[in-house]
Amino acid sequence: MRYYDASDRTTTRILADKAATVGDRPFLHWQGRTYAYRDLDAMTNRYANGFADLGVGRGDHVALLMPNCPEFLWTLWGLGKLGAVAVPLNTAAKGELLRYFLDQSDSVMLCVDRSLLQRAVDVLGQVPAVRTVLGHGVDADALTAAGLPDGVRTHELTELATGPDTPPEPAVPVRAEDPHLILYTSGTTGPSKGAICPQSQGHAVGHQMSSINGYRPDDVLYTCLPVFHGNALWYTVYAALWAEASVALYPPFSASRFWAQIQQSNATVFNCLGAMANIIWQQPPSPADREHRARICMMVPNSRELSRGFLDRYGITVTSVYAMTENCAVTVFGPDDPQEKVPSAGRVRDGVAVQIVDDDGVEVPVGAVGEIRIKPAEPGMTMLGYYNMPEATAETHKDGWFHTGDRGWLDGDGYLYFSDRKKEAIRRRGENISAYEVETIICQHPAVHEAAAVPVASELGEDDVMVYLVAADGATITYEEIIAFCADQMPYFMVPRYLDVIDELPKTPSEKIEKYKLKTAAAERLGELWDREAAGIVIGR
Repeated sequence: MRYYDASDRTTTRILADKAATVGDRPFLHWQGRTYAYRDLDAMTNRYANGFADLGVGRGDHVALLMPNCPEFLWTLWGLGKLGAVAVPLNTAAKGELLRYFLDQSDSVMLCVDRSLLQRAVDVLGQVPAVRTVLGHGVDADALTAAGLPDGVRTHELTELATGPDTPPEPAVPVRAEDPHLILYTSGTTGPSKGAICPQSQGHAVGHQMSSINGYRPDDVLYTCLPVFHGNALWYTVYAALWAEASVALYPPFSASRFWAQIQQSNATVFNCLGAMANIIWQQPPSPADREHRARICMMVPNSRELSRGFLDRYGITVTSVYAMTENCAVTVFGPDDPQEKVPSAGRVRDGVAVQIVDDDGVEVPVGAVGEIRIKPAEPGMTMLGYYNMPEATAETHKDGWFHTGDRGWLDGDGYLYFSDRKKEAIRRRGENISAYEVETIICQHPAVHEAAAVPVASELGEDDVMVYLVAADGATITYEEIIAFCADQMPYFMVPRYLDVIDELPKTPSEKIEKYKLKTAAAERLGELWDREAAGIVIGR
């Protein structure tokens, strides 16, 4: 594995070096086609030159609303070679949330897949800064006929692949500390925040994962997780890049197709987020459970049952990590760490200092629960801040430490154990959901006066979304109508499962909602609450 100093961790430098040293080695496998490292560098040069011809330059923000596909990576890294900033968006975003992402990020261009074009059409009239739309999988005539606002230029994204593959020559050389991505992370008591990630941040993760987990050039890192998320992008794609291994990229997770894809791709490493591991484990045992090459599964969160079960049943060693979009791999549970430390999220490593502190910022004793705060050992391992949110940035950065808002504890050997979240966030199907955003959208319905979203336990692990509703004066709330409204205005994973109408929300004297009371009541009455799954309502993606 080649090591790159922090100052060399740019898209341009590393992709060019891989093309020169391991150019013929396969990098990406997608739907029967393989792209070598040399192809990766050449294609991203073409995209960079194509974007430059469209007027994109250093510091411009370009949003990506695209599912897993090679063109996502060509776009992301092509922009990076110009010093432009890519804004990958969750493909489930629609309505008000999509408008917010595009507007808050100051995006001037949108690259959108054919399957998601109508969602863009629905909101771009409210986002005047976006003046150019590039369609993926959709031709020029269809783009013209889509109903985009007047004055918006349209192009086919694949046009960029026809340009010269010579390295672009931006007026100002791109540096490792320059912004490369804005990745949106769930808000807590406010809207989602865009983490400004420098060129070097993903490479810091790639180095950590490949070195600590022992990834090899002959490894195939499989992912069906979305590459617009940091997990698939950094913990699979960048990890493979640093290991000089290859990536097997697939569409979204399907339990019925998972093992066939693992076998077909000859995958040796894969990641599981949230309920995905439980769903795999719940599949009926099969004689084919060990008919694969997989040797490592990075599982978040880890558990004793699944860690031992994956090893005994599938012959796969489970690793884990504690990380956030805002930073790197804070702790890593590697393949050589002892099983008795499960369900730890891993051991504190040399690259990142970790402290557990109380509400006053005082470090607590070993074994005591407190807030997790971190300090990287070198620059470029964490975000530069939240885009256009200086107060939120200052709140998380105090005294040289990044305060995660999560609570946990360290044992005497330096292993970190996650306890819970100080932050008001809900975790469902591997997605962080802002209770604030759920509430804000639901309160736009004319029949709703107030709403309070809380997590309740899901049978698949993690959370389901429960929302308490207070009706507007003279209005009658119909649960089915609220769910239909939510399905139109928010991603599928945010749509509440449970609803309950109450006369008023419990509040403190300062008018803050006492959510702990609502969470307790929901847990006690879960079987009595209106449940959209029990009602047979299916939410499409």
